[in-house]
Amino acid sequence: MDQVQTPTQVAGKEAPLQPVAAIREPSTPLEPMPPSNTALFPTNTNLPESREHVLWYDSRALATLDEQGRGAVVQRLGQGRYNGVVLYADNYQTLNEALSPRLQRVLQVDSLEDWAGIGTLIEANEPCRRVTVVSSGKAQVLAAAREAGYRTSWRTHVDNAGTLHAAFHRGMHYDFLMVSFKDSTNIPLELVIAELHKTNTVLLKEVHQDVDDAVIALGVLELGSDGVLASFVTMEQFDRFAKKMDAQASPKIEIQAGVIDRITHLGLGYRACIDTTHMFNPDEGILVGSTSTGGILCCPEVFHLPYMELRPFRINAASVHSYVFQGNDRTSYISELRAGSSLTTVNARGETRQVFVGRAKTEIRPLILIEATFPDNRKVNIIMQDDWHVRVFSDKSKPLNVTELKPGDRVLGFGTEPGRHVGVKVDEHIIEL
Repeated sequence: MDQVQTPTQVAGKEAPLQPVAAIREPSTPLEPMPPSNTALFPTNTNLPESREHVLWYDSRALATLDEQGRGAVVQRLGQGRYNGVVLYADNYQTLNEALSPRLQRVLQVDSLEDWAGIGTLIEANEPCRRVTVVSSGKAQVLAAAREAGYRTSWRTHVDNAGTLHAAFHRGMHYDFLMVSFKDSTNIPLELVIAELHKTNTVLLKEVHQDVDDAVIALGVLELGSDGVLASFVTMEQFDRFAKKMDAQASPKIEIQAGVIDRITHLGLGYRACIDTTHMFNPDEGILVGSTSTGGILCCPEVFHLPYMELRPFRINAASVHSYVFQGNDRTSYISELRAGSSLTTVNARGETRQVFVGRAKTEIRPLILIEATFPDNRKVNIIMQDDWHVRVFSDKSKPLNVTELKPGDRVLGFGTEPGRHVGVKVDEHIIEL
């Protein structure tokens, strides 16, 4: 019998907010709660090392579509990144058989009477029990479902401080919390995240058909909700959400140590500083190179400079012709970057994140050519501003002033197969000198 694995809460979240004192108690008494979810489910044994989002689809939206439209959405759910579908008593039998077997079934039940009827139907029709989670806004329903062996989800709506307090007060006792919000601000979501971050409750925000809200919800407080419950009804919405999520994906890049071969002081030329909307960490920079064979890890202005204030959001990158190596195996020319452009930062361990360009400032400055060899005899070079305050990372993740580099010094970067067409890697014979 197939067992559907349910995603679990990511451990180790840190709460930047302490909101409880700022929220008034609800005016009406709360229903008695079951024992804490933390006690019932003390560990997350199936949690992968990398965080995986829980993406559920609300099947209620299918009622607005014709037969062809419903079929297209059902097919898309089976092929995409979604891992669960919320079903209802009136569409359970129809959709349960049509949906991909890999999709988790979450059954919304609104009353004990409904549970008595559909619970019997499930047990009769599902020897493999595809329904693994029961969702409700009624504690009695969830108590009955839990007793029957199902995981449970508290589903609620927040429209004021009282319902906000009740949302996390009740939700922490269940495996999942699905919550919708009246207002467009993400402050209430931040407060719920802060309250639940040390529990095992998996938090999903209902985003309806708002693609941007779905993407933002997954990144609030840099932690984000554990997932979203979406109601997309057009392929354009599905495509846009997938594209935005791919753009924010942060795959690792294999950072290597290279050896400096030659340093050449050049004349004047155009170089660019890149100011970002984020603050760089001390071991984090961007990969820049003059050719598609690879790049060197450029250092941001986060280390002491004796004659100027630090600019921890800035990297004095390189000459305007240079490649910036981005996530998803793509590159951008520095000259293409402008306010709002996406930029991939990389740290010494190869961990990446997506930030945005605030501005790219181009000026004429003296330039220096740095040439290095990386593993597999990859020849990499970069042209940077010829000034002491411009730095790259050593193999010890320490800043090296470019004017003090010498042959034999070891720097961080990476080498790759050559060949790019409009920034996309291609398999072709190419020689770059």
